[in-house]
Amino acid sequence: MEPVRGAPTPPIAFSTPPAPRWPATPVAPRVLERLGGVCPLDADDATRAEAGRDWWPLAIGWALDGHVPALPSAVVRPRDATEVAAVLRICNEAVVPVTAAGGRSGVCGASIPAFGGIALDLTAMTGVVDIDDRSLLVTALPGTFGDVFEDALHTAGLTLGHWPQSIQLSTVGGWLACRSAGQYSTRYGKIEDMVVGLDAVLADGTTVSTGGHAPRVAVGPDLTQLFVGSEGTLGVITSATLRVHPAPVSERRAAWGFATFTDGLDACRRVLRRGARPAVLRLYDEAEATRNFALDTTTLIVLDEGDPQLVDATVAIVDAECAATPVSERLPDDVVARWLEHRNDVSALAALVSRGVVLDTVEIAARWTALPAIYEAATAALRSDPAIVAASAHESHAYPDGACLYFTWAARLPDGAAIGGPEGDAIYRRAWDAVTGATLAHGGAPSHHHGIGINRGRYLAEALGPGASALLRTLKAGLDPVGILNPGKFGLPSPWGDPPWP
Repeated sequence: MEPVRGAPTPPIAFSTPPAPRWPATPVAPRVLERLGGVCPLDADDATRAEAGRDWWPLAIGWALDGHVPALPSAVVRPRDATEVAAVLRICNEAVVPVTAAGGRSGVCGASIPAFGGIALDLTAMTGVVDIDDRSLLVTALPGTFGDVFEDALHTAGLTLGHWPQSIQLSTVGGWLACRSAGQYSTRYGKIEDMVVGLDAVLADGTTVSTGGHAPRVAVGPDLTQLFVGSEGTLGVITSATLRVHPAPVSERRAAWGFATFTDGLDACRRVLRRGARPAVLRLYDEAEATRNFALDTTTLIVLDEGDPQLVDATVAIVDAECAATPVSERLPDDVVARWLEHRNDVSALAALVSRGVVLDTVEIAARWTALPAIYEAATAALRSDPAIVAASAHESHAYPDGACLYFTWAARLPDGAAIGGPEGDAIYRRAWDAVTGATLAHGGAPSHHHGIGINRGRYLAEALGPGASALLRTLKAGLDPVGILNPGKFGLPSPWGDPPWP
């Protein structure tokens, strides 16, 4: 479906009015009446169905089978932080689950109201509140969609440099909630590197402000980062102050081919070791290079932007390190143009699911020392599954200490099986277990930027370790003692029982 500017974009149309896969917690009419007195409330069936899903590929298959993961009793749309606080106070008193959401572009089920209750739609809270050009800081509201935000910055001669594939589908608040990464993160960093402060509302309606007043302060722990990546389980973000940059005035591109994926990874590592930070440093294994560029070699695409002198120096280092790699070749720069033309196209997902293909992408993060082994182990584990017909990977975001690997897999259902049925669910679960198991076995992390949500909840305790897992539960109990905020996520316990998946 074509993106809807400034509003959530559904991943696929429902073929019939959907039924929920998971049972919901009903909300008493008197509570809905109180909420409707605070801010706009919508209990229309179609609106509730859209609020019951996001871009989780598994749920797209369920939609073809006439199902939505869950249905909230109503969608509430606060217009400012005061209304957010009032909604949360009412829900906390009544013990009603609240799931905050913006563009609902996540692919792990984080914005699905797993136990029903209330969907807290933040997209009415939109816009740039303040631009401090001298300090290169911008304050924005959480429901501001990415393309709208960048357009406003461009008018002021600035950029955040945050360009996720979902730029037209996602919001500032969503980026912060799941620790988002843009495609230019090697130069600009991830969203946690860009945020300097935020405002949030806790489960009982208490408002808090963190950071943002002065640079590199030493006034206790960085409480801003407590909410970044918390996916709405610890509080609801109502504004954020972000570091921005002058709009780039220069750009250069390069492309290189390598004999093996491991050779390409090492070339990337050496580039970053020398201090170069090209905005884009993406390495595709041979299978993905063939599919994306019609090339039969492991392919690296490079793009940098900014001050001309810095850009020239960066590309010179890239060329030197790539040329020093055995069996390497300079490829035409137009390979990068091919990527730029299609980098934000999200239409293929729904089309493939509609044709009965079970598929997904799994992004992980690891140190350079572990990446080659994870690549080999994860792709081998995927290919060992007789249902999986394609398995490949690319490195999508790179840093001095390591990188993100982005695995893509596709499977065919047995004859007669339904895309939203148990066979598809089983294949999906096996594929995720294969990649995540290989990643954890070699010391990697199960997510780089898509977050945890429902889908990855079963892996979080192992990924964090017992001490950190206990600390997360303590934080949850302290900030949300009733347990109303986004229950069913992170594999955390909730008043409504265990997470509904898997």
